[in-house]
Amino acid sequence: MPPGVPFSLEALKLAKTRKTTSATDASRKLAIELARLAADDRCDDVLVLDLRERSPVTDYFVIATGSSDRQRRTVADDVVKYVHERHMSVLGMSGVEQPDWVLVDVFDVIVHVFDAETRTFYDLENLWGDAPRVRWQKATRAKKSAAETEPGTQ
Repeated sequence: MPPGVPFSLEALKLAKTRKTTSATDASRKLAIELARLAADDRCDDVLVLDLRERSPVTDYFVIATGSSDRQRRTVADDVVKYVHERHMSVLGMSGVEQPDWVLVDVFDVIVHVFDAETRTFYDLENLWGDAPRVRWQKATRAKKSAAETEPGTQ
């Protein structure tokens, strides 16, 4: 193992195979909450990819497009704040200095916030095209028709 590297890829793979169901449920919930956070910060095209069966490194990607450097930084800062408020750790963050692509690594979930051009160039959705997409939007109830809401009407 190279100096300064605290773990090997093999150790990481072994750790992932020992995860409990509650840990993977927690990772899924975290990914969903971070996707909602990005959407609340007005990012576009937010999606969550389930990489549990495809990547030895992480369980989920949250991918979003931010329209400005400031917006991308804000999302990254909000992710860090959200994670710290829940007494979790951020393993790393990059791209804040040149924020065409800001990445926040929360071990089981990696958040990518791109500008539109960089997102198209790297095309993570296509690269991980066989990964299932996770529904993260809150369910919205369809409005009842007037006939359903007013008694005695048909």
